[in-house]
Amino acid sequence: MTISNEPSVLDDIRVLEVGPGLGAWCGKLLADMGASVIKIEPPSGDATRGYEPFYRDEPGVDRSLYFWHYNTNKSSVTLDIETNAGRAVFRRLAADADVIIDSTPPGHMRQIGLGYDEITDVAPSIVMASISPFGQEGPYVDWASTDLTALAFGGPVWNCGYDDHTLPPVRGGGNQGYHVVCHYAVNAIMIALIHRQFTGVGQYIDANMHAALNVTTEGASYNWLVARDTVQRQTGRHAAVVPTSPTQVLCQDGRYVNVGFPARTEEQWLHLLAWLDEEDLLGNLGDYLDTPNWTAMRLGDPDALEQQRRVSLAMAALAGKTDSYDLFSKAQELGFQWGIVYAPEDVFTDPHFQARGFPVEVEHPELGESFVYPGAPYKLPASPWAITRRAPLLGEDNQRVLGNELGLGADEIATLRGDGVV
Repeated sequence: MTISNEPSVLDDIRVLEVGPGLGAWCGKLLADMGASVIKIEPPSGDATRGYEPFYRDEPGVDRSLYFWHYNTNKSSVTLDIETNAGRAVFRRLAADADVIIDSTPPGHMRQIGLGYDEITDVAPSIVMASISPFGQEGPYVDWASTDLTALAFGGPVWNCGYDDHTLPPVRGGGNQGYHVVCHYAVNAIMIALIHRQFTGVGQYIDANMHAALNVTTEGASYNWLVARDTVQRQTGRHAAVVPTSPTQVLCQDGRYVNVGFPARTEEQWLHLLAWLDEEDLLGNLGDYLDTPNWTAMRLGDPDALEQQRRVSLAMAALAGKTDSYDLFSKAQELGFQWGIVYAPEDVFTDPHFQARGFPVEVEHPELGESFVYPGAPYKLPASPWAITRRAPLLGEDNQRVLGNELGLGADEIATLRGDGVV
């Protein structure tokens, strides 16, 4: 388990997270950066506790691997906010909170008296972020959405796929739609907290997944809006109006590496020429040895495109006589931003990822076991990141939060759960 003795930038921030899984990644990012995140769950548990796969394939509220991943470092409090008693307790919790993450259906918190305007009566400087498929208002506010439909309707799927356009577009895996809107929400929350630090004023954030995805299409949306140009999907590289040369190369060991256009500066170009010369592959470039003209390439200049084609052939030849990790390692040493195309399980054994501390051992005392989790999605030297606790068991923190902190008795806590069990 990764444990840092250094203080985190969010150590003194308390967050309430309410609603289904759409906002879970937002809460995890804040929790793993040190914030105290309390997940408010209905007495039966968050819906994502029922998501497959399960530990040892046995369903149970505390056995969902999906839930485990998205809820590290959080606390769990079971509270039925659909009741008057539950809402009263939620307001008491909000009074001591800095942030509320709300991914209930649009307008629901307002309808039950827990909207931003109502919460600011007890917490004037609260930062509240509502995360929803289409925002809190507008023509699609009541539409349902999944990660798949959001990525398709929002635009990114159009950018993703292969040079062969008889094949359908490809949806990126791993809940990317949910993650994108959560990243926007986290950025907005952090900015709002900085603003509050100087002004004492909180803010309301309306995070719209569809809008977030639409502006995360690189140039696709803007090319259409400004020039009525449509970008085309390309294998392993950015979608573009004018097709570019292939950049995904097959290595000697059967793995692919994305090389991009391998030289972005004059210095890198000289490194590439020397490398190709070492491997007796410089002849692939012919007379095209001058530093590439990037502007000419973008404008479709024939000579520039021919140079790009020849570089692609040279890269394919270099990869064909080199194992993927050796190719990647030397490219990193020379400053090239290349990446191996891995299967998910291969990421954990990659020496580069291991050196960065990506695989993290997380203990599950209730099972007497520990498991390897995906670690930090980024490394910020001045803001330590750590998983110090596995996802909470359902209602595990009721006594600490509701009893010890709020002073509720066992009978009151049992009533709030709705099942008579503390």
